[in-house]
Amino acid sequence: MHDKQRQWARIGAAVRLEALERERAAILQAFPEMRRTRMLAVRDLNGSAPGELPRRFSAAARRRMSAGMRKYWARRKAAAKKDRAA
Repeated sequence: MHDKQRQWARIGAAVRLEALERERAAILQAFPEMRRTRMLAVRDLNGSAPGELPRRFSAAARRRMSAGMRKYWARRKAAAKKDRAA
């Protein structure tokens, strides 16, 4: 019985794949520019293309950001301390 179910599932999967291939062909006919690349030129919410590596900060840039954040938190801590004292 298990083999019969698998056989029917395989037939269903083959039919679905054919339908997907027809749909893909229709999409490519409507948007031929999508054939040029395997990865679409669609940008994600961060502005990078799919498969594109994220930008990396240099060590010097990370040090500058770290120093800036230390100053930021020191100012916030001082302001909070001042508000509590008042």
